[in-house]
Amino acid sequence: MNSMKHKKLNTEYSTVGSRVFDVINVAVLVGLALITVLPLLYVLAGSFASESEIAARPFFLWPEKFVTDTYKFIFSTPTFVRALLTTIVVTAVGTVVQLVLTFTMAYPLAKRYLPGRTLVLNLVIFTLVFSGGMIPTYLVVRDMGLLDSYWALILPLAINPFYLIIVKSFFQELPQALEEAARIDGCNEMGVFFKIVLPLSKPIIATFALFYAVSIWNDYMSPLLYISDPSKWTLQILVRQLTSADQADALANMDRTFVPPEQGLKFAVVVIATLPILFFYPFLQKHFTKGVLIGGVKE
Repeated sequence: MNSMKHKKLNTEYSTVGSRVFDVINVAVLVGLALITVLPLLYVLAGSFASESEIAARPFFLWPEKFVTDTYKFIFSTPTFVRALLTTIVVTAVGTVVQLVLTFTMAYPLAKRYLPGRTLVLNLVIFTLVFSGGMIPTYLVVRDMGLLDSYWALILPLAINPFYLIIVKSFFQELPQALEEAARIDGCNEMGVFFKIVLPLSKPIIATFALFYAVSIWNDYMSPLLYISDPSKWTLQILVRQLTSADQADALANMDRTFVPPEQGLKFAVVVIATLPILFFYPFLQKHFTKGVLIGGVKE
């Protein structure tokens, strides 16, 4: 009888404790979500507000009067449109190049019988700890004639060694029986890779496509170092120019018949630079959770 009472009390305490934990957990997560979302909503609202309202109201989530003149001003200039299109093209091409190089290098490294595999893997792991540094990398890019070239934004970061190791581990987890059956049916290594391995790798392809695309889209340092021609600026460099003391240089080619609100202009370019990634994420979300955990098992 006493044991039953103890079990009942333990169950009640466990239920109360779990409920308290759930309440605290939800409160903490809601607080973190607000800390993340509220600044974004403020920037979005500020991009549609007038300069006087931005100056008068230190924080708001809904403007008193919607003003779209700032966005009209931004899209009225070839400078911004060119930077946006440049960033889109560089991101698309760079993502494809990085995925192709990462997956084609990871697949042979997943084969234990590959001669020199251990040496190559050790070199890859070495680059996780040590890198050439900014100045040596710049000298290599310069000597290859890539300065003021869009390839300078893609090739130096073409393979992420951490992503490469994860993809290699994923390939090692695929059933060997599928590859052996394909070889029996007459497939060579390229056929196995394209017809068997890649179709099974859709989650991890989607995941790393998102990772690479976000990395290229947000890359600020590479165009700052390698691109000196303003006509080849990416969106991130233009955003930096518009939100810094060099704003006059960025606005030099824009429509001067209308002077946009200074703060509203900064908010608007940040919104435009952020929206594309937020737009594509939901389409890849179903693969994201599975793909980010896949391949995380050690050999």
